Amino acid sequence: MDAPHVSRALVPDPYGSHEPPIYQTSTFTFDSAAQAAALFAGEKPGFVYTRLGNPTVAAWEARLAALEAVHPAPPVPLVPSVPSALAFSSGMGAISATLLALAGQGDHVVATEPLYGGTAELLGDLLPHLGIRVTTVRAGDADGLRRAVSLPRTVALFVETPANPTLDVVDLRLAAALAQEVGARLVVDNTFATPVFQRPLQLGADIVVHSSTKYLGGHGTVIGGAVVTTDTAWLNDRLLTLRKLLGAVPSPFDAWLLYQGSKTLELRVRRASETALRLAQWLAAQPAVSWVRYPGLPDDPGHEVASRQMSGYGAMVAFGIKGGMEAGARFLDALRVAKRAVSLGCTDTLVEHPATMTHAHLPKAEREAAGICDDLIRVSVGLEDLELIQSDFEQALGAARLAAAVDR
Repeated sequence: MDAPHVSRALVPDPYGSHEPPIYQTSTFTFDSAAQAAALFAGEKPGFVYTRLGNPTVAAWEARLAALEAVHPAPPVPLVPSVPSALAFSSGMGAISATLLALAGQGDHVVATEPLYGGTAELLGDLLPHLGIRVTTVRAGDADGLRRAVSLPRTVALFVETPANPTLDVVDLRLAAALAQEVGARLVVDNTFATPVFQRPLQLGADIVVHSSTKYLGGHGTVIGGAVVTTDTAWLNDRLLTLRKLLGAVPSPFDAWLLYQGSKTLELRVRRASETALRLAQWLAAQPAVSWVRYPGLPDDPGHEVASRQMSGYGAMVAFGIKGGMEAGARFLDALRVAKRAVSLGCTDTLVEHPATMTHAHLPKAEREAAGICDDLIRVSVGLEDLELIQSDFEQALGAARLAAAVDR
């Protein structure tokens, strides 16, 4: 019989280690049969098997909860209770388990779009296959969102803000109010903003999810996911059970890497965000660029809402390159400093073309309906000097223009 949930409290290190030790073990031994029985019965705190709990993972979970609870944010009411966190082996593990813990056959889930490609596939294919109805609404369409959440048996509203890859911004206070009216849970993917710049729990969200692969880890060395909520009963019951049964638990070493990466989170994202703003301003003045999306630009459609609910605008930039998909490929091929790669939140600047990479599995009509056009280039700004990134982009834009002129 599987063991019930036992305490995930961190076991103190007997040697007084400054950092959480890596408990790289699959199982734990017992001093006696009585101790084992007490642990399995939940009568004593401790650990029995790493899929069910591990001291290193527990240390990372405690840090996650603290990140969402205490970082600076705009003046808003305090979280009514201390949040708890559950770590997962990937962001998709966290998102999938969360939605499966909230919705069952016959239930209805609403989501704003665009969304990360994996999330879009989950909502478009897997949940309907399980008998869960899904309605998507374009981010910013308040009337459409209101109609969608009013449909029968709506149990969850899922939001990314800023959205991947268009940087659309969703009004979290409005989303929270709409969800509350119908008794649904508001789930917010806070990966792009990070807890440094946005704390959804303070704005009315019920559940926050992260791909901790990205900014929380910050160095491109580990895959991870996280769920943070003040509903500790739901987290420690339904969600924990799903993680146990689906097996989406992080390894102790991954948890340790994420713990270490999170120590420089604020330093990294603030530096990258400052560079991103200046890069977005520069891109907006380039003749080869048709449009730029960055919430920190005063003329960005999401600027007003972002200014109210975020304390910074993040390090992601999206822009349209004149010449569409072909010009985008030439721009990427000409990069010398920035890396051609998916993912985001690394110390290096990463550039990708969503229509042929992260969102290529979506039909063209669906991509364009979500604002993911063929000319869209997504940039995860890293920690390089602005001048280095800017000069690299300048020569790459020039190469794309020159190649287009030669073709004509």
